[in-house]
Amino acid sequence: MSKKMKYGVFGVVVIAIGALVAVSAAKKEKGTEVRIEEVSKQDLVASVTASGQVIPRTKVDLSADITGRITRLVVKDGDYVKQGQFLLQIDPQQYEAQVLRAEAALANARASLAQSRANLVQAQRNLERQQEIRKVNVALVSAQELEQLTTQLDVNKALVTAAEENVKQSDASLKDARYQLSRTTIYAPMTGRITRLNVELGETAIMGTLNKDAATLLTISDMSILETKVKVDETDVSRIQVGDSAVIQIDAFPDTTFIGRVVEISNSSVKGATAATTDQAIDYEVTVRILNPPADTRPDFSSTAKIVTDTRSQSLAIPIIALTVREDSALKNTDQAAPNAAPASAVQVGKRDVEGVFVVGTDNKVTFRPVRVGIAGEKYFEVLDGLKPGERIVAGTYQAIRELKDGQLVRELPQTPAATKAPGTP
Repeated sequence: MSKKMKYGVFGVVVIAIGALVAVSAAKKEKGTEVRIEEVSKQDLVASVTASGQVIPRTKVDLSADITGRITRLVVKDGDYVKQGQFLLQIDPQQYEAQVLRAEAALANARASLAQSRANLVQAQRNLERQQEIRKVNVALVSAQELEQLTTQLDVNKALVTAAEENVKQSDASLKDARYQLSRTTIYAPMTGRITRLNVELGETAIMGTLNKDAATLLTISDMSILETKVKVDETDVSRIQVGDSAVIQIDAFPDTTFIGRVVEISNSSVKGATAATTDQAIDYEVTVRILNPPADTRPDFSSTAKIVTDTRSQSLAIPIIALTVREDSALKNTDQAAPNAAPASAVQVGKRDVEGVFVVGTDNKVTFRPVRVGIAGEKYFEVLDGLKPGERIVAGTYQAIRELKDGQLVRELPQTPAATKAPGTP
């Protein structure tokens, strides 16, 4: 290659590098593109969102107290029943026979009692008669005969007492047999709707001593008062109080929201292993009563409750995305720009990070300003200290805020048509 060509190639390379440097310098001179927003007042609503299922406030699981075949079943799933209404019957033949035997035993005991009382009367008369004869003539009735009659009277008194106790025992056996018979007939203990029917006619009902779920025949629920039990993380449950209002969404009614109120917060946690690890996720059950449930709501519908924990009216606020953290060491020599910050001499490197925002000055250069925030709404933080209304802060993008440094030049991103619309404009 000739010298002339070499110098030509070298010149092109130098020009290209110079152009790149010029473009980079121009970019730097223009500043980093960010979204800028003025600090203003907003209505804020702090909330906790959790999911759960719709359940009736009151429900009863009916199970059998005896084992037997179901011979009558007069209800079906979804029926509305009233308290005391007949529902089903378990085969009563065995228990009817026990009642008959108990009735016969009671009758026999009563007959024995009557006989014992008659024998007692007879023994009493015999003794009295012999006593009268002995008064007339001592030689006609010996002392031994009177002693035997007295003993006979005492024996009959004891037999009467025993017969009376036998009657009581037989009467108790009859009551028990009748109670066992009554357990073959199942009546509704409350007014409500049958929300679960686990048996069919001809199936065998089993006692629910050991396995309650397997022994449950049916469930009656009072659908007039419905609630949703949601699981709230331990970090959020402390912000919830009984009486807090809530907005509830039921998956079965996607286009409708319902009003609710917190009526109960569990004291014990509900622990469950997370799917990815063996760590225990500690949640607490929060019961939210639905104040206006639809008539066709069914138990176990999936629901989501947004519980309002706090509100602020026209409070100074900043976008959530605007809040960032910086190390304390970054605050040195900034006490002039941040009136509410501690003097630079008091700042120690190695302390925890400080939350704050980047304030845009009149020269479009940013300064990190520590702020103290309060409740968090859906998009904004409440500002308690560190900013004044009308100050301009960097409100995006996330990547730009993450990389910003004190004194860096910024320029505002061009607003899209959607961003320039006034709030509430369709």
